[in-house]
Amino acid sequence: MKRALTPGTFDPITSGHLDVITRAAQLFDEVIVSVAVSAKKNPLFSLDERVALVREATSHLANVRVEPFDELLVDFARRMEATAVVKGLRAITDFEYEFQMTALNYQLDQELETLFIMSPPQHMYLSSSIVREIASLGGDVSQFVPPCVDAALKEKLAAR
Repeated sequence: MKRALTPGTFDPITSGHLDVITRAAQLFDEVIVSVAVSAKKNPLFSLDERVALVREATSHLANVRVEPFDELLVDFARRMEATAVVKGLRAITDFEYEFQMTALNYQLDQELETLFIMSPPQHMYLSSSIVREIASLGGDVSQFVPPCVDAALKEKLAAR
């Protein structure tokens, strides 16, 4: 079985993330969406909330499952018996960071391949941080996120 990881913080999951996950699911027998703890990033949503939102947003994809992780990606990949990491690329700045991470991961595990999926034009500008900022200023983010995330953002931000 060909298994891949699509790692990220997913704070929150966006339509751009879903595009990458959906396309990866067409290439692999199983895709594990790997939700990173990422405490340093001070996420808006807790790990449990992010995992639940990703599960709901990907529930229509039969070969996708969601798992939290708090370890080196290469160690998590080994534990999950994944042979590849699939990442989305939006712009040159993404490439520079992802190129560095891929090189480091390769040094740690030469058997783990990294594949990149280019974002289509409608998602090239989209990021979780931009979505959070628009939502925090009262803007409508429904076109950028799944309905479950739109509702969760409204609820979370109204409680602040």
